[in-house]
Amino acid sequence: MTGLLDPLFRAEGMREIFSDGGRLQGMLDFEAALAHAEARIGVIPKKAALAIGAACQANLFNVRTLGRAAVPAGNPAIPMVKALTALVAQKDKVAAGYVHWGATSQDAMDTGLVLQLRRTFELIDRDVARLAQALASAAKKHRKTPLAGRTWLQQAVPVTFGLKAAAALSALDRHRERLRELRPRVLVIQFGGAAGTLASLGVRGLDVANALAAHLKLGNPDIPWHAHRDRIAEVATALGLLTGTLGKIAKDLSLLMQTEVGEALEPLAPGKGGSSSMPHKRNPVDAAIALAAATKVPALVSVMLSAMAQEHERGLGNWHAEWETLPEICMLCAGALDHLTQAIEGLEVDPKRMRRNLDITQGLIVAEAVSAALAPNLGREAAHALVEEASRRAVGQQIPLRDVLAKDAKVGKLLSLADLDRLLDPANYLGMSEQFVDRVLASRPGRRKKI
Repeated sequence: MTGLLDPLFRAEGMREIFSDGGRLQGMLDFEAALAHAEARIGVIPKKAALAIGAACQANLFNVRTLGRAAVPAGNPAIPMVKALTALVAQKDKVAAGYVHWGATSQDAMDTGLVLQLRRTFELIDRDVARLAQALASAAKKHRKTPLAGRTWLQQAVPVTFGLKAAAALSALDRHRERLRELRPRVLVIQFGGAAGTLASLGVRGLDVANALAAHLKLGNPDIPWHAHRDRIAEVATALGLLTGTLGKIAKDLSLLMQTEVGEALEPLAPGKGGSSSMPHKRNPVDAAIALAAATKVPALVSVMLSAMAQEHERGLGNWHAEWETLPEICMLCAGALDHLTQAIEGLEVDPKRMRRNLDITQGLIVAEAVSAALAPNLGREAAHALVEEASRRAVGQQIPLRDVLAKDAKVGKLLSLADLDRLLDPANYLGMSEQFVDRVLASRPGRRKKI
């Protein structure tokens, strides 16, 4: 059942992965794979594995009943195994005796989670690639489009919109690389039995583990990891980093959408961005969702990190703290990614407004360019002091900086009026903006690197 806020903050595909049915199916996939693996190497009869596998379908179980039974049991795997055993027994009582053979409840839950994470990585990678492509297009299209660079929320020196897009693109490509790099560590089975020794399987424990991993197409770690949660915490922190970058992009977008700035806007859509009382409003809805996720996720990541200090061979309470926390991180990250991708793909960029905003300081935004031009003759400090004083007079008299500089005798000896016009044009003071954009685009995965 979809909640009132779920569609707003959580992407549909990720909601399905971490739904009750999705969680249950992950555990059942483990149980089916375990039975088939054990049958393959002769630990249980093949007929039993077939019967168990046929019953491992989430739609055959009552999630609410399992949830209520999880209260006294302490986890949902215990009543799930009991219900699965009963279901198998309806058709094959002998086969029912082989359900969950040699495993423990955490094996089912952790491996089920890993299966969910595999699908999560696929969705995240797809959506990050989509957002990255939108940013790459914006970077290429606007590599020469000047706008005010801002530091401490004040105009600093000119940059290009392509540079802003390329910086975000570079960060996304790093996140994509991180998430791909951690997959081999994370996508492994959890199979250790009661205390991580597989003692109940005798000498066949490792054989079963190898067959189980092969059946699920997961890695087989060197040792069970029941109480060592670095793999799971790494997923949380990697998604936390990604969500932080999404928040950064959303923050910039929301600031660019301010009425007084108006340099870029989220795309229009029916019913989007309006106000219940102010018909003129065009609110940054997509940015707001991404910012909400970036606000919530760090605290959730801290829960995952805190949960790492688990007791002995199996944790008490801290393992339980992961069950809702990691899925929430995944869903919030995916929701933010979905909203922000829609915003960037349909982004409305206004170069004329960017130029008008560059001009509102009447030349002050490129005062540094004049200072740099005077420095070889006057010295850096003297040139800086001269232009700083000229800037103060321009602000005080509310006149263009060019007018003040044109009247200065020291400036007149070194710079012509044509020089001043050239230096005070923001489009001529973009530094390496275009080159940086080109470097990012050239260094993307699948492209030949240029330095």
